[in-house]
Formats: sequence, structure tokens, C-alpha cells
Amino acid sequence: MKTYRIATIPGDGIGKEVIPAGRQAMQALAEADGSFAFEFYDFDWGGDYYRRHGIMMPADGLDSLRDKDAILFGSAGDPDIPDHITLWGLRLKICQGLDQYANVRPTRILPGIDVPLKRCAPDQLDWVIVRENSEGEYSGVGGRVHQGLPIEAATDVSMMTRAGVERILRFAFRLAQSRPRKHLTVITKSNAQRHAMVMWDEIALEISREFADVRWDKELVDAATARMVNRPASLDTIVATNLHADILSDLAAALAGSLGIAPTGNIDPERRFPSMFEPIHGSAFDIMGKGLANPVGTFWSVVMLLEHLGEHQAAARMMRAVESATADPSLHTRDLGGTATTAQVTQAVCRHLQEAAARVRAA
Repeated sequence: MKTYRIATIPGDGIGKEVIPAGRQAMQALAEADGSFAFEFYDFDWGGDYYRRHGIMMPADGLDSLRDKDAILFGSAGDPDIPDHITLWGLRLKICQGLDQYANVRPTRILPGIDVPLKRCAPDQLDWVIVRENSEGEYSGVGGRVHQGLPIEAATDVSMMTRAGVERILRFAFRLAQSRPRKHLTVITKSNAQRHAMVMWDEIALEISREFADVRWDKELVDAATARMVNRPASLDTIVATNLHADILSDLAAALAGSLGIAPTGNIDPERRFPSMFEPIHGSAFDIMGKGLANPVGTFWSVVMLLEHLGEHQAAARMMRAVESATADPSLHTRDLGGTATTAQVTQAVCRHLQEAAARVRAA
């Protein structure tokens, strides 16, 4: 039996509720399947760790993750700690330290969910957004001088390298090639950002020649927001810079019903290091400890984790369990307009996994 070594990092806020829910669902799946198992390694990094130690994670924390098969992450963010400390001290430290340069965010309308786009049929919104995850606007290059004085100045430099742009665009073209429509939209802003984004456009054209079977187009990021709302069916696979895709993927999740259901994977496509999977909803301290958090984003992230590990049948079973839960209005949490609790949704997903396995054994 194959045993996968999974690092779990709940982080802050409702991450401490949805990651245990995700672990519970993974255990139920493994027990129902019987062909693999999970060995979990829990790390208490985050805001509480910062209050005790003055850092979000240990200096040698990355070494504790390198031998794991995958990472399941909750959220980073604490109202008592500046956001740049929680983000750069934990999530970005892991993403950049393990060179998880491809951030992948699937979006589609799940069964039973009411969406803002009333004219949009479920099959018209089925996207995957590829976000460059290692440089660009979040490269960390910049600084502040003369702080507190009238001449104070601050810079954040968007740093793009040919190597970084080539690898994310090639990843996006390859992903588009694997999907039925074989269509990629490259998001840019080269009308205003006339250096790095022009290079982005030039490299996109170069890489496109390697994928003759992929149809592609280009869209300015501001126009892309309108296209997502007005012509969702015209999009399929989308690739954008770190900042642009960060914003567009939140819009995509909202259009599909809620940030509470949206997953993401921080991927090292070369598999030198473990990849990290997480819901995108953030720490949501306003509902922390109330049992109101939607675990669907975590469950869908588990689906991506399983696919990354090559457990495609198990991933499909987990996705069917998720869709069974969203199709039932009584299992909608508050973000979806319902009253269900985190525990109720988790129990329903686990029960579906167990009952599905029992039906297979009885057949």
C-alpha cells in the first residue's frame, strides 16, 4: 500500500477549522479506498507561532517540508499582525522557497450553487487560471527611505525574468493543450507597462509556436474583467502575472458563487519539491471558531492534491462527494446563503465517500 506523507499547516483563523476538515475527508477517502494511506505531519506555524517566537515559521522550516509528498495549507492573516509579515513570513516563504512557480486556480459552477451571473449556464463558466507565482509584482524587490519625513519614498518593483516568464507561459500552454477546448487567453497590460509586459507579450508569441494545436488570444487585464462577466464562455485557460491573476481569480471565485468554494495549487511542475494546496478564502477572523467556515474550498484543494499525486480515481471520487454536498441546499454554509456548519458539510462528504465505496464493493 502506498503511503503519502502530507504536511498540514492550518495557519490562521478559519484555516484551523477547514484543514482538520480536509484531513478528516482525506482519511475517510483512504479508508474507503484501501489502496493508499496518508501520514500527516502537522505544523503550528502562523500568527500564534509569531506571538511566541517573533517569526511566522522557523528559519529551517522549509527543510521540514522538502521530504513530504504534498502540503495542505489553510490561510495566513491575523488582525494583530501586519499583513505583509503574515504573508511574506509564511505562505510566500514556502511558495518561493520551494519554487512553486505555477499557481493554478480552477473555477466552475458547482451543482446547486446560485451564482451572480444569471444569464450564465453552468457549462459556460469552466476556467483554469494560471498565476505566475514566483516573481512579477510580488518579487519583493523595493524598499523605503526617509521614513516619516516629507521626502519619504517607497518602491515595489515588478521584476520579470525571461526564464520566469517562459516557464509559466509554457506551463499554461501545456495545460491549455490538455483541456478539451485547447484555448488559452494571455492576460497583459502592455499598453501601459511598456517594458516587462511587452517582454511578456513577445515571449507569449514565441512560446505559442511550440503549441500549434492551441488557439490563443491576448487580453488587457482591465478588459479581461469585463469579459469574465459579459462573455464567460469565451474563456477557458487563462494565464497572467502574479498580481493580475491574484485579482482575477478572486473575481472568478465570486462569479462562481463564493470564495469559500475556490481551491488553488501552488505547483512545482518539475516535482523537485512538494507542491502546496489551499483554499483561497483567507483567514476570515470574523467567523473564526463559530463553525461557519465553508470547507468546500479545502475539499476541492484536496482533489487537486490527489490529482498531483497521480491518484486520479480517488480525486474523482472526492469531487463527486463535494458536488453531492453543494447540490443539497441544506448543506450550504452562510457564504452560500445557507445555515449549514463546517461539521455538517464535512460529515456529509465523508458519508458520501463511505457509501460510494460500499456500493462499489457490493456490486
